[in-house]
Amino acid sequence: MTGEITLTGQVLPIGGLKEKALAAQRAGVKTVLAPKPNEPDLEDFPPHLLRELEFVFVSHIDQVLPVALEPEKKRTRPRPKAAAG
Repeated sequence: MTGEITLTGQVLPIGGLKEKALAAQRAGVKTVLAPKPNEPDLEDFPPHLLRELEFVFVSHIDQVLPVALEPEKKRTRPRPKAAAG
């Protein structure tokens, strides 16, 4: 997440959301937190980006921390068993 918050915790809009989302996708990020006022920017996004990233739009810092600090999701594939030897 990039951007600014006010002293009262309000999340302010950012510029270049599409470019930042593309960079996040290239880095392997799956969830992007963005300011609520930037939600209309999604209209300009390529469809593949909207399919591959989850966008969470927030208006207050209290909404950011639970998502940003969320524990990593459990693996869907089982771990390989150690070789017996």
